[in-house]
Amino acid sequence: MFATMDISTSALVAQRTNLDTIAGNIANMYATRDADGNPNPYRRRVPLFAAGDGAGGPGVRVAKIVESPAPFRLVLDPDHPDAMTSGPQAGYVRMPNVDYSTEMINALMASRVYEANVTVMDVSKTMASASLRLLA
Repeated sequence: MFATMDISTSALVAQRTNLDTIAGNIANMYATRDADGNPNPYRRRVPLFAAGDGAGGPGVRVAKIVESPAPFRLVLDPDHPDAMTSGPQAGYVRMPNVDYSTEMINALMASRVYEANVTVMDVSKTMASASLRLLA
């Protein structure tokens, strides 16, 4: 019974990290400069999940958060301060490789997985309570 709770807890923590990463991607989907102010667009971040809770137990965990290698989007906006000034892409701005629709779908999936794990914990708690009533 406690193993089931541990597995669900690890999934809740992993999905919370996933939702935080998605929120960060959405918040930075128009950031064309890095923290130092250089014209370097934000790169979408993706959590990588791994089996186990990190201590040898069952469950899931976020092994690391990596940047997506997908190419940046090019948007024609010659008046933008970060627009390219020369070459065949003159007038284009490199925008982050974040797609709002993809992020929203991923957020929906993560929230459904989160809800499913909360339901598993509730059912486990109910089963444990019923077992204790039978023993008493």
